[in-house]
Amino acid sequence: MGALHEGHLSLIKSSVEQNETTVVSIYVNPTQFGPNDDFTRYPRTFEQDCEHCKSVGADFIFCPTVEEIRGEDLLRIQIDKVTDLFEGPIRPGHFVGVATIVAQLFLIVQPSIAYFGLKDLQQCAVIRISKVTFYPDRTEIYRDNSRARRPSNVQ
Repeated sequence: MGALHEGHLSLIKSSVEQNETTVVSIYVNPTQFGPNDDFTRYPRTFEQDCEHCKSVGADFIFCPTVEEIRGEDLLRIQIDKVTDLFEGPIRPGHFVGVATIVAQLFLIVQPSIAYFGLKDLQQCAVIRISKVTFYPDRTEIYRDNSRARRPSNVQ
């Protein structure tokens, strides 16, 4: 989502070391922010993020606009059961936003390996289910468990 930090950079470095080409997607996803989350305050540090990506060897940065990635907003992916507990009821729409945008990014970029940090367990489950459902043979998921996620990027 941008506002890249050392955890993100370690994932990019892993991709650079393990692949011929590394594409970094930067997209602040409005659909994963709930009514009580502040989408407008989420930091957008695109120029700095580009410098970070360049410094660790990323080949391309994909930074679509909301209109480009969501289009007519016809597609929404709901992952049942795993999202009915814990954060799901507290953050309505969050996991639909995560699953939908991750699936759309997979469709556009078509990675052979996708790199994700160790986010909350529930979000990891949603991403894994999305991958298995829509891209069972094409995309591996790589998670870096060695770095902790920052509590929040919202200032």
